[in-house]
Amino acid sequence: MRPRETSRSARDEGFIELFLDMLAAERGASRNTLDAYRRDLGDYAEFLHAKGSGIARVSTDEVRNYLAALVKRGMAPSSSARKLSAIRQLHRFLYTEGKRGEDPAAVLEGPRRGRPLPKILSIEEVTRLLEVAHDYAQAKDITPPEKLRAVRLICLLEVLYASGLRVSELIALPASAVRSEGETITVRGKGNKERLVPLGKTARKAMRDYLKLLSESKSGGARWLFPSFGASGHVTRQHVARELKALADAAGIDHRKMSPHVLRHAFASHLLANGADLRVVQTLLGHADVSTTQIYTHVLDERLKNMVRDLHPLAED
Repeated sequence: MRPRETSRSARDEGFIELFLDMLAAERGASRNTLDAYRRDLGDYAEFLHAKGSGIARVSTDEVRNYLAALVKRGMAPSSSARKLSAIRQLHRFLYTEGKRGEDPAAVLEGPRRGRPLPKILSIEEVTRLLEVAHDYAQAKDITPPEKLRAVRLICLLEVLYASGLRVSELIALPASAVRSEGETITVRGKGNKERLVPLGKTARKAMRDYLKLLSESKSGGARWLFPSFGASGHVTRQHVARELKALADAAGIDHRKMSPHVLRHAFASHLLANGADLRVVQTLLGHADVSTTQIYTHVLDERLKNMVRDLHPLAED
């Protein structure tokens, strides 16, 4: 019996598996992440095989042809951008490992996503949220449990805005993640990778105030930084989202534009608007690929326009 012909070559399969092994070993990629990369790269390899090419010899024009084929399929720009990110990483890896003499995807630009940065808060709105949260925590008629909850909300808000953490990273912080005298916290992010995240003075004070009250409560000494009586042992993403929306209502801000992820966007956008480098923000956000961080490119564009307007000697008044 003849072996069944596959829709991609064994060599391409080997390249993909070698790349996935690297993701698992060096980046700690989860099974879901590896499965997503395998699907995207498998689709890419099948297209090349059908065109008589392969990953080992594909040219830049052939990669462009694949991206054009995705558009003809009616694929959303965000999905095409995700596939291109996987292809870039694969070819960069093969080039670095000496499996190919050049990187055919290095010069390619991703498809325009055609969407603005989702739901952004201004600095003034963030300031208003913090003011309302502090006013409630300082009210004289609240009970000790209400006081702890109010101070915890201030801590959550300050740390989210000061660090750009994913809410899943924040709520899963163990109590040991906080260094008593340090200016950073240790965060375990996607792919189980740890990174150090700096915290400003205001966020560190909010954390100290919260930890002091927590140590005086029945929850003191818990495993998690933000403990609860739920199954996980710590507060949930849904609980944090509900509290933030309630705070937005109290601050006179449309609660529909408020979520923990919006604070992450605010952190990145406000940093870039004030001069931060995109690569630095990529590191702080824990993005594996800078293409993910490039959602904020419009902020950089606006900053550059303002610089030319304000600093160029021939700019119009």
